[in-house]
Amino acid sequence: MPATRTRSPLIIGHRGACGYRPEHTLASYELAARLGADYLEPDLVSTRDGVLVARHEPEIGHTTDVAAHPEFADRRTTKQVDGHPVDGWFTSDFTLAELRTLRAVERIPELRPANTRFDGHWTVPTFAEILELTERLTTELGRPIGVYPETKHPSYHAALGLPLEPELVRQLRAAGLDRPDAPVFVQSFEVTNLRALAAEIQAPLVQLVDDVDPPADLVAAGDPRDLRDLLSPAGLADIASYAAAVGPAKELIISQDGTPSSVVADAHTAGLGVHAYTFRRENRFLPPALRRGTDPAGHGDAVGELARFLRLGVDAVFTDFPDAAVFARAELLTPQ
Repeated sequence: MPATRTRSPLIIGHRGACGYRPEHTLASYELAARLGADYLEPDLVSTRDGVLVARHEPEIGHTTDVAAHPEFADRRTTKQVDGHPVDGWFTSDFTLAELRTLRAVERIPELRPANTRFDGHWTVPTFAEILELTERLTTELGRPIGVYPETKHPSYHAALGLPLEPELVRQLRAAGLDRPDAPVFVQSFEVTNLRALAAEIQAPLVQLVDDVDPPADLVAAGDPRDLRDLLSPAGLADIASYAAAVGPAKELIISQDGTPSSVVADAHTAGLGVHAYTFRRENRFLPPALRRGTDPAGHGDAVGELARFLRLGVDAVFTDFPDAAVFARAELLTPQ
């Protein structure tokens, strides 16, 4: 698949504009677009009846009010997700109709207390609803609003008999988005499902790279490759054989002490775009030099951090605060 490079850095509304609204709600996605995001980013998981919905993880105890529903108390369980035990409630144990009785809540209230005033306002959206939203916003805003779905824990879902990819492909094709120039990127932390998708669809793919854990599918297969291998020149050349871009954690591009790596240059040499994640305003997520005060929930210089990455040449940024990225991009594109 040919690499897709952008003319100017893209702004990806990470789970919408979740710095301002509970993540993965239609309200969060819509606000992201209205704040200037070019793409809306849903994490896709499956219900028991095979419907793709947007949640940060298959476990929904931290992102919905399910714990307050006594009728679902017996659904609480422990499952193995990518080799790790996870306790809670899982979308794969709920039909869409049951899931619709729940309401979204703020996932990190200790850092975003203002968002808790929206707890209980919105349901869990389906991927189909998100595609409808992007189409409506494209018309209303007079500019393309793309969608950037992540297949979340694909091996886990496949083992349950609920593979994410067939329904994802079906919906992309139904929406006319299965083409190389479509306003869509499909992303995954796993490698195997992206390779399979590359042989099936024309829409561009993005290989995510975590700064701690290697891809779960490689670990399960006994493949020893880790992030260093994936981001080496040889690893990036391999990724370019099936993906249009690589999505590294931002710490793999510029370290906490401000030292840049060669990832951007190496990826561009391989013909890959670089989509860096995740940019946030809270001090907890910023490097020490850009924090303001000592409160982890306080806001630091997020625009300054974004501007540095954009000057380094990244092609897109995932951010919880799309407006901060709009300001940083404007600085980059304004003649000095």
